[in-house]
Parts: sequence; C-alpha cells; structure tokens
Amino acid sequence: MLMSPQARVARNSVVEPGVVLGAHVNIGPFCIISTGVVIGEGTVVGAYSVINGRTIIGRDNTIGQSSSIGEINQDLKYENESTCVVIGDRNHFGKNVTIHRGTIQGLSCTTIGNDNRLLNNVHIGHDCVVGNGTLVGGHSGLAGHVRLDDGAQVGFMCAIHQFCVLGAHAKIVDQSGVVQDVPPFVMAGGNHAKPAGINVNALAFLALDFEQQDFVLSLYSMLYQQSLSIDEVKVAVKALFSDYAIATVFERFWEHSARGIVR
Repeated sequence: MLMSPQARVARNSVVEPGVVLGAHVNIGPFCIISTGVVIGEGTVVGAYSVINGRTIIGRDNTIGQSSSIGEINQDLKYENESTCVVIGDRNHFGKNVTIHRGTIQGLSCTTIGNDNRLLNNVHIGHDCVVGNGTLVGGHSGLAGHVRLDDGAQVGFMCAIHQFCVLGAHAKIVDQSGVVQDVPPFVMAGGNHAKPAGINVNALAFLALDFEQQDFVLSLYSMLYQQSLSIDEVKVAVKALFSDYAIATVFERFWEHSARGIVR
C-alpha cells in the first residue's frame, strides 16, 4: 500500500496491499478498498463503501456511505477480464451509488468526468461515459454503454436504456423511461420519453447570445416541427458550423447517436 502520511483510514476498514491513497484522503469506517485502487488527494469515502478492481478516482471527490465502485458488471459475457473504472475530480456521489467496471466487448472502462453529482441510489452501468457537470437524480439508473454528455440532467427514478446517448445539456424529467437518444438541450419525459421543448433554463443555454439561442431553437424546430429527416438536419448543422460555436455539441452528439432520437 502506498499511502500518503496525510491520508486517514478508519481503524476498522480494510485497505489491501497495492492501494494508492493520496494526501488528505479520508476512508470512513467499515470500508473495503481492494488491490489496484488509486484514490486521489482530498477524496472522502463514506462508511461501509466498497471500492475494488482497477479503479482510479481523482481529487476532491465525495463518495457517500454504502457505495460500491468498480464492482464486477452484470454483463453475462464478462469473464473477469481486466477492465476498469476511471473517475475524475470534484464529483459528489450520494449514498448507495453503484458504478460497475467496463467490458472488453465495450470500451473496457466505465468513465466519469469532473464536477458531476449522482444522488442517492444511482446506478451507472458498465461502459458508460459520463461527461462533466451532469446531474443524475436519486433512484435513477444508466444501463450499460449509455453516454451522458456535459451538463445533461436526469431526474429522479429514471431509467436510461442501454446504448442511449443524452446530448449536452439535455434534461430528462422525473420518472421517465428513455429508449432512444435525446439531442442536446432537448427536454424529454414520460414512458417512453417524448420531446417537450428546449431546456431554456440550462445555464449553458442562458449563457449563449441571442443568435446562438435562436440557432438551438431552430434546430429543435427542424427536428420536431418541420418534418425534416435527421440527415437533413445534420447537413444544416454542418452548413452553419463555422457561424455558431454551439454547433459543436450537436456534431458530437451525431457522432455517437445510433438508436434514433426521441419522437
């Protein structure tokens, strides 16, 4: 075990050989930290939590009690291959959060960026990619291979189907089931989720100038009010790419979207 002298581990927790703990890491009571885990400076791990596998956690994260990170995934094809979980900085995880390691059939890694907030009882399935500044409400789950782009919000008690993509600053309202992709800035809700306008309260939308906001609104109109095909909308985005910086989030969304969009 490589443990900074400034790290603190509760006397009744188990930290196995090979674990790396940075300065000011705080491991609460009755935790199990297994060989292969790296925890960065200032991260706090709540009581009764288990972190195992090849799991790398960055700086200044807060992990709520009874959480499980790096556990074997629920993919029946998984045969204990060396896959991983990588978590960035300044994330806040509530109680009973579960994050599963990736699969070699997928990305081999489940990835979470920076400044995300996962509330109590959230599940992040294998091979998910969570960007920066996202919010996932309590008792919600992301199935395997889900992509959550920067600033996306998922409400309470939501289920996101495997391989779905939620675009940047999209918003899923409480108690929704999402089975197709949700474009950037789009609000969607229901079971199955349907589009319900633009997330005009997103901080990223409010920060745009009028012309950029109008561009986002016009794309929503193309997708849902003008009966244009997705390919036609993609052409329109490419034509305006140099004029509107916000077009980059739509380009990124189309690169990964494969399930069709919510209708």
